[in-house]
Amino acid sequence: MRTRAWVPDRGLIVDAPTTTQSHAGVSGPVTRGKITDVAGASRMLQQLLIGRFGRFPQLEYVVATTPVLYRESDRIDLRAAVEFLQPCAVITIDGVKAAAIGAKIDLIRPLLVIDLGARLSEIALLANGSVIDARRVSYGTADLGQSGTVDSLVEHVRGMVTGLLRQDCGPLVVDALDRGPLVVGGGAARPAITYQLSKQLSCIAQPAPAAYTVALRGASAVADAVRRHPGLPLS
Repeated sequence: MRTRAWVPDRGLIVDAPTTTQSHAGVSGPVTRGKITDVAGASRMLQQLLIGRFGRFPQLEYVVATTPVLYRESDRIDLRAAVEFLQPCAVITIDGVKAAAIGAKIDLIRPLLVIDLGARLSEIALLANGSVIDARRVSYGTADLGQSGTVDSLVEHVRGMVTGLLRQDCGPLVVDALDRGPLVVGGGAARPAITYQLSKQLSCIAQPAPAAYTVALRGASAVADAVRRHPGLPLS
């Protein structure tokens, strides 16, 4: 799992493991997409930014990507972790939607985004610019080679897609499958995974360009839009 940060006009400024050092040693403040140690997450970000700038940058707002089905309590923890930057606003966006924006894909037509992260896998149906429905499992590429296989990861994804097909949004999911799912995250860089996804879902799974950072590029586009149009509503 890695933490990445982008600043307008500077580009990618942080790309580092999601770990922090303290007197107790090295630890991970995020577990499968959830901040489990708010103080540790804040300390990690402070260490990374001071290492990059020598001080804290002056930021009017922070745009953060989050897993789908993120709870409000999780958003509160996220805001607390970046409070040291004293931004005017913290804007959160589903990572799957940010990835679609970063890939510059039409968000009006139904689109299925499959995000295969290190410790979390997600799928989301997008249509008319919004996340219509989503699923996630606590299983990712970092689990492969230990207790899991590519086949088991793909089976998790197939099960989530089947779950969406059984909902009222099923016809939109069919249209999205015909269009071809967008695959992002570390799993998108593994041809064996995208091949098996295409085979099991009977469609062409399309890996996003530079899939590791596509959600970050989408979040950057949101940040740039807010900067250019400060009257936009924030959330």
